[in-house]
Amino acid sequence: MRRGMLWVLGAGALLAVVVGVGARVPAVQDAVVRAAILRLVASQPNELFGEDALRVLLCGTASPLPHPSRAKACVAVFAGGHFWIVDTGPGSWNRMALLRIDGARIGGVLLTHFHSDHIGDLGEFNLNTWVMGRSGPLRVFGPPGVERVVTGFGEAYALDTQYRIMHHGADFLPPAAGLLEAHPVAGPADGTGPQVVLEENGLRITAFAVHHDPVKPAYGYRFDYRGRSVVVSGDTTKDEGLIQAARGADVLVHEAQANHLVALIREAAASAGRPRVAKIMGDIPSYHTSPVQAAEAANEAGVKLLVLYHLTPPPPVRIVEWVFTRGVSQVRPDGWLIADDGLLVELPADSSLVRTRQLQ
Repeated sequence: MRRGMLWVLGAGALLAVVVGVGARVPAVQDAVVRAAILRLVASQPNELFGEDALRVLLCGTASPLPHPSRAKACVAVFAGGHFWIVDTGPGSWNRMALLRIDGARIGGVLLTHFHSDHIGDLGEFNLNTWVMGRSGPLRVFGPPGVERVVTGFGEAYALDTQYRIMHHGADFLPPAAGLLEAHPVAGPADGTGPQVVLEENGLRITAFAVHHDPVKPAYGYRFDYRGRSVVVSGDTTKDEGLIQAARGADVLVHEAQANHLVALIREAAASAGRPRVAKIMGDIPSYHTSPVQAAEAANEAGVKLLVLYHLTPPPPVRIVEWVFTRGVSQVRPDGWLIADDGLLVELPADSSLVRTRQLQ
């Protein structure tokens, strides 16, 4: 037995040496890299576009505070053969690209409001989905003022767009398809209540006002498809209008700010002689929702699953997640989770099932 074990160990060591030597040979390197590239290029999660379910992908779960792996606010909703993006926070297109989502199948973008951490990647979404074969202008829905945002991003990317058309040709990149198209949604802003944004391919999207003063108007969105529903809060305090809009929904994707952690950051900044950071940390609790308040809202709305996102501060390790969500289980013992980028929630059509998994 001892001699056999020594033989196995010796063979393993020899294999490691051979592989190590081979890895230094250019032809071996190229073969390995070629195989990896082929797998990546050929692999797209096309099952996300199946019409058998409403699907929700978290493509950005952070807040303005930095985090090494989380993008800023972004939620993708898949229904009727397309996907819809709620907010385009910085880094969110990179997340979608890493997950190999087919950008040509974008239905449109819905902006909740115009803070930079919710709009920063709008130009990247427009450019990249166009390059991937989007057939027409990218529709951008949002509160009044979305026209200014769209015009600004269009102008910022105008020279880049010209360069790419000159390089690849107008037949490959039709100029008209590369445009951004603003669709202001006025109803919730004037107090008339929720407004249906559109109805396409069996999907209904409804906008409703939330409370994010002094940012006004600010919206959340509800998606209904084949008997299933998901609500995305955007940025808000705990809000009765949101609770009403989420009534009976399967999933509530709700922002969460751990104000006890924010207070610790404020105290540390003050002690370290950083008054500007301390000032900001002292201001922001007034227009966000704590994890416990989000759990209360989910209970009052009667949703099956609460997904916490737009995390402030975004937890860097598991122990901070525990601190972040302290008290949530006392309010809502189950039916909730804290999201990371790549979380997928699947709601099979005409069913009550809720499935979650992590995309890589």
